[in-house]
Amino acid sequence: MSGFVDLHCHYVANIDDGVRTIDEAQELLRGLGRLGFERVFATPHMRPGMFDHTRGQLESAFANTLAQLDRAGLPELALGCEHTFDNVVFDRIVAGEGLPYPPGKAILIEFYDAKLPLHLPQLLAQLRRSGLTPVIAHPERVPAFWEDPASLEPLLDVGCAALLDTCALVGKYGRRPEKAARQLLELGFYDAACSDAHRPSDLALLEKAMNQLHKRYGQDELDELFRHGPHKILEGAVVP
Repeated sequence: MSGFVDLHCHYVANIDDGVRTIDEAQELLRGLGRLGFERVFATPHMRPGMFDHTRGQLESAFANTLAQLDRAGLPELALGCEHTFDNVVFDRIVAGEGLPYPPGKAILIEFYDAKLPLHLPQLLAQLRRSGLTPVIAHPERVPAFWEDPASLEPLLDVGCAALLDTCALVGKYGRRPEKAARQLLELGFYDAACSDAHRPSDLALLEKAMNQLHKRYGQDELDELFRHGPHKILEGAVVP
């Protein structure tokens, strides 16, 4: 397995709840390379009240991590951001102060509240009209989708992409996210999958989950989730 792209990983050192040290970042990235990932996006949090970083702060932290890594043999490294989707961050994105994936056609967002924001489809459609594909991080971990996973569909219909946190499939976050992940897979709602790795110890769970995907759905599905799907997202080619 090779040529995979990880759209969601926390390897910028000492910036959020991801790796704390450069050594941890090095170990995590080498492990992802062994699992077939050739490009890995750092996606540190922009989350007011917890990790309230500006775009400039995240770019500086990313550059500092790159400068300290021994990059020989590592995957290609790039920077995005995990934007918590509230009014503050939405206004930043609209103002051009968010941090889309390069080359600027898609942007990673996350929901954490039990209730989704009001008028959510309209807000997401507004981002689509501005030229950005909203990429919904780990919908299987969002309580709003646990009882009715099909309720994700209206967001996909306005042009969003859904990104599976692969480790949810092996129970990393509990039974309800695991069940939702399997249901959303069966519904065909995921456009891509990611590691959402925060530390080297996540690698064993990621490998186990990837092996399960391969055994149940085959190599074609693995390629779609980790290779073709991420490229479509980055190119802004997700079709509602």
